[in-house]
Amino acid sequence: MFELVYPVEPAPVLPLPTAETPGGQQLKDSEMVPVVEPDGLVVGQASRKYVHGGSKLLHPVVHLHIINRNSELYVQKRSMSKDLLPGKWDTAVGGHIDYGEYLSTSLYREASEELGFRDFNPIYLKSYVWESEQEKELVNVFAAVGNFMLKPDGSEVSEGRYWSMDEIEAALGKDIFTPNFEHEFKAIKHSLLALL
Repeated sequence: MFELVYPVEPAPVLPLPTAETPGGQQLKDSEMVPVVEPDGLVVGQASRKYVHGGSKLLHPVVHLHIINRNSELYVQKRSMSKDLLPGKWDTAVGGHIDYGEYLSTSLYREASEELGFRDFNPIYLKSYVWESEQEKELVNVFAAVGNFMLKPDGSEVSEGRYWSMDEIEAALGKDIFTPNFEHEFKAIKHSLLALL
């Protein structure tokens, strides 16, 4: 399985100080995320706000797809309070890795926070780089198989439900899902079905 590799000493906070900003542009006043190379080597840390602000610093995230025994995929609707893509349907669980965290720790934390989901065995599917206008992410994709009862938290996730594969296919390209979900679904659909 893919994993992040942290340096022995804490990685430098980015962006580095300059003559114009001797203290750096940011302090540790917000959620800090690792800045990585595509192979998972951690080379820095930056605030979530900074990596979402167009810096294009590569930072890792986790995604969890939940598929039930009826070949239905659980999809969450992003809260209207989200800073990126509010109100769009998306991967069951998705979130940033905190600086110092490893993939599995982050995956269980996010699943618990978003869906109250704690008792599952994650299956690693793949890692890839996703770039949008605002950010550049190293996406680490996992799946869980089973007939789970899930409880969206209401603040980050406004609702969620299981969708049939045909229902998802029919909604692709209609501005219902996030662009990342559509890209990822097409890439892993057959891998998800192979788990059943």
